[in-house]
Amino acid sequence: MIGNSWDDALKIIWNSPGFNKFYQSILSLYDKKTIFPEKDNIFNALKLTDYNNVKVVIMGQDPYHGIGEAHGLSFSVQKGIKIPPSLQNIYKELEDDLGIPPKSHGDLSGWAKQGVLLLNAVLTVEKDKASSHKGMGWELFTDYIIKLLNNYPEPIVFILWGNFAREKKKYITNKKHLIIESSHPSPFSAYSGFFGSKPFSKANNFLIKNKKEPIDWSL
Repeated sequence: MIGNSWDDALKIIWNSPGFNKFYQSILSLYDKKTIFPEKDNIFNALKLTDYNNVKVVIMGQDPYHGIGEAHGLSFSVQKGIKIPPSLQNIYKELEDDLGIPPKSHGDLSGWAKQGVLLLNAVLTVEKDKASSHKGMGWELFTDYIIKLLNNYPEPIVFILWGNFAREKKKYITNKKHLIIESSHPSPFSAYSGFFGSKPFSKANNFLIKNKKEPIDWSL
C-alpha cells in the first residue's frame, strides 16, 4: 500500500474490510468530482516519512482545496504554487526562531524525508470545498496512526497548532514524547500565541537531548 515500514505497522488497517470499503468509496468519488490531492498522493505523508524514521509529527486538518495545491503533506503545497498565508507565517516563525529565511516555494518534502510526519487528519477534499470530507471516515484512520505513534519505542515530538490539532492531545499519553502546542499559524490566530512559540528550536533541542539527529528545517 505504502511501500515502506508503514505497511507492516498498519497491517491491521489494510486488512480491515471496513477500511477497504471506505477507501473504495473515496476512490469512487474521483470519478464523479474533482478531489484533491491526486490519488497517488493521498498517502504521501506516509510514503515520504517511513514509520521507522518518525521524529516529529505536525498535525494538519485537511488538504488545501485549490487546484494544484495539495500533495498529501499538511501545510505543504507543490512547487510553483503561491505560498498560503498559514505557511507564510510558519516561515516567519522559522526565521524568528532559527534565523532561517523563508523559502521561495511551499514544498515541505525536505522536512518529510528527514522524519517530519506532515499528517492531515483528513486526507482528501473536494475542490473549493474546505472540510468537505470531514467525518467521512479518515479521522478513524489518522487517529489510529496517532495512537500507534503514542506507543512508538522512541521519543517523538508532536507539534499541535490550533484547536483542531490540540484535540488530538488526548491520544498522546506517553510521557516520553514532547507535545508542543500553540494557536494556529493562520492570519486569524498567529498573533495569539503562534508567533514567538519557537517550535522548531524546541523540537530540535528535544531530539538532541534524546540523542537523535535534529531536523534541518532549512531544507
